[in-house]
Amino acid sequence: MSSLLRLATAGSVDDGKSTLVGRLLYDTKSVLADQLDAVTRASVDKGLSTPDLSLLVDGLRSEREQGITIDVAYRYFATPKRSFVLADTPGHVQYTRNTVTGASTAQLGVLLVDARNGVVEQTRRHAAVLALLGVPQLVLAVNKIDLVDYDENTFGVIAKEFTAHAESLGYDSASVVSIPVSALVGDNVATRSGKTPWYDGPSLLEHLENVPVAPDPHDSALRFPVQYVIRPRTAEYPDYRGYAGQIAAGTVRPGDEIVVQPQGIRSRVERIDTADGPLDEAGAGTSVTLLLADDIDISRGDLIAAADAPPEVTDEITGTLCWLSSKPLKTGARVLVKHGARTVQGLTTELHARFDEQTLSSVDSPETLELNDIGSVSLQLAEPLPVDDYGVSPRTGAFLVIDPKDGDTLAAGLVGERFS
Repeated sequence: MSSLLRLATAGSVDDGKSTLVGRLLYDTKSVLADQLDAVTRASVDKGLSTPDLSLLVDGLRSEREQGITIDVAYRYFATPKRSFVLADTPGHVQYTRNTVTGASTAQLGVLLVDARNGVVEQTRRHAAVLALLGVPQLVLAVNKIDLVDYDENTFGVIAKEFTAHAESLGYDSASVVSIPVSALVGDNVATRSGKTPWYDGPSLLEHLENVPVAPDPHDSALRFPVQYVIRPRTAEYPDYRGYAGQIAAGTVRPGDEIVVQPQGIRSRVERIDTADGPLDEAGAGTSVTLLLADDIDISRGDLIAAADAPPEVTDEITGTLCWLSSKPLKTGARVLVKHGARTVQGLTTELHARFDEQTLSSVDSPETLELNDIGSVSLQLAEPLPVDDYGVSPRTGAFLVIDPKDGDTLAAGLVGERFS
């Protein structure tokens, strides 16, 4: 079992997500004493008899939801069984883009609904985004179960509706778990509650501790985006030429045959350097400097890949976009496409379809993509890029679409058609 779980939370406004995150931090003893004292004092000032745990996370939320940046607050907590990195995203519909950011590296998504309201439009939208990004596990936290008198039937109806929606998005029933919780009181958050005797599943924390997650993609083909070329040109290192970056996928060893893309030049790995000395092997997520057997003209933005399984080099991408801008996208729009450390000019040649996350249907040949729309688009590039299908290699299958006029991020893109 992996010792680290990366998860993202999502939910509609007032579903109690701040309280749930605060409760997880509190129950796992991840809150400093002075933080808890400050929250307790603020809660007393509000006339409350118990600490308002939402105050543990709402301070940054007020800044984040001004829409100034696409930002996500990361929370860190741990239990004896596992460590957690939680991406906390806002609930307002206009900040759905934050969910894309937070879920991009998540292994599990926690979706909240208010037991009084059930599955709403934003719930379906968030589930579609998580499916789009390939998040493999979903948890539906049916919050405020205390406000419906811990009613089993209410929970069952909501859970059934959400599971059916998730299965329509491609999830199997084993990867979708529904849990009745009260973040305010603590029912079924860290420990199972006696107030829901009809529920025989785990608490939320128990599930997070034990859910199996896929390991990092060490078994994939090597993908190493070059971030920086190191050439000291000193008396001690007159001929040193190293290529620094973080391994996006796969494993590399001295002697491995590689190909440098987009040039298509082949070579062999001679050495793997780190600040702590050379390595015999390095896997995905490791920052290293590679030295090659041949003197090749490599620069920032190039990709070093496994010679026997290289990515496709293409000047045309058909991808799925989550449109993040209030400026609509139209055919013929000129954009910048940022893939890894390389940015090239692009032209929108066709809008193939727009996905309706509410009805789970596609609208063919839409005239535009608007804020929060998910659509399939073709882009013609000024220069070829080495890309993978997102489903095969998420790190090298993802890209950003940028406004060339002001540098604003317009869309998060995934190579390949995720919905049809």
